[in-house]
Amino acid sequence: MKVSFNQVWDQYGPLLSRVASSYEANDALKQELLQEIVIAVWQALTRFEGRSSVKVYVLKVAHNRAVSHVASQVRQPGVEELDEQAHSLQSPSYNPHAHAEQQQQLDRLLAEIRLLPLDQKQVITLSLEGLTYDEIAQLSGLTQNHVGVMINRIKKSLSKRLNDDEG
Repeated sequence: MKVSFNQVWDQYGPLLSRVASSYEANDALKQELLQEIVIAVWQALTRFEGRSSVKVYVLKVAHNRAVSHVASQVRQPGVEELDEQAHSLQSPSYNPHAHAEQQQQLDRLLAEIRLLPLDQKQVITLSLEGLTYDEIAQLSGLTQNHVGVMINRIKKSLSKRLNDDEG
């Protein structure tokens, strides 16, 4: 089954950017990771056989590349601490105060997600992207029930940590 990279990029570019953001806080490393993901997706599309949806296939490639990227960053000596306050510039919304508050909440959530072990990070990121438990199970090699249990536990843990930070 032939899939055009341009179509994939047009449809899933923002999704791939969010995957990179869930693994990297530092803007420079995030951009580097996104480039690695894009190249990996481009190369992998020639091997796409249609056994899953294009979205699931692209996410699997992206998460695998992200895991490799994080592992290589950990092995590099002298890697600086990631800047949790890094923000990408976005156009302001109608209500700047509400937008700033929403962006701050999103940044806090992403910071907490980055602290999760890789398997949990992958599962919750895929869930936040709207994949079903079955699609996440296909991507991760877990059972559908295990995915459901993991997502519920991760959500409770994230909720508790985010609420503890507010208090």
